[in-house]
Amino acid sequence: MAESPRTVDGLGLEELKSLLVQALEEIARLKAENTELRDEIARLKGLKGRPQIKPSGMEKATQPEAKGHRKIGRRGAKRAKLTITETKVVKAENLPAGARLKGCEDFIVQDLIVQSKTVLLRRERWRLPTGETVVAPLPAGIIGHFGPELRRFVLAQYHHCQTTMPRLLALLADLGVSISKRQLVRLLIDDQGAFLDERDRDARRAR
Repeated sequence: MAESPRTVDGLGLEELKSLLVQALEEIARLKAENTELRDEIARLKGLKGRPQIKPSGMEKATQPEAKGHRKIGRRGAKRAKLTITETKVVKAENLPAGARLKGCEDFIVQDLIVQSKTVLLRRERWRLPTGETVVAPLPAGIIGHFGPELRRFVLAQYHHCQTTMPRLLALLADLGVSISKRQLVRLLIDDQGAFLDERDRDARRAR
């Protein structure tokens, strides 16, 4: 008997994201299986199949390791391995009279401009006369600890280049970006309104 569809009513955000990751992986697996079946049908009909292209190093990196051989390198305390390539001081605005600067609050953002770029944002932190603390806001477009250019790259690779999630994770790692599968899913699904507006503007200009 076929399994009844699982209801998502009442599930939390993390559970929904976990289900989305599983669905994306299953879609990638089915796409690969569909391609293999088409090639086999073409072979049985005597048609010319797809050219055999030697796998790239990136594809090799996504293949599962043989049992008994653990891969060493990309696991562990990832943020501790990041090298800060740029530091910016983010100014607080509209402070009332009497506010005093109490140092900065660090916030690390990873972005992508041709090559990986890790920026340390030093957000000003002010103590107000009332005793409250005000911290300078993050620049627009940052999701988690990732910048807008990195997200543009991820969306383009996934939707336009049809890059699978395992290959996209391997590509980002090769470029020096430290990101987990769950963080990658968040970049793909969270707050796409600004990017859709940008796409529509580009389409209108191209007409």
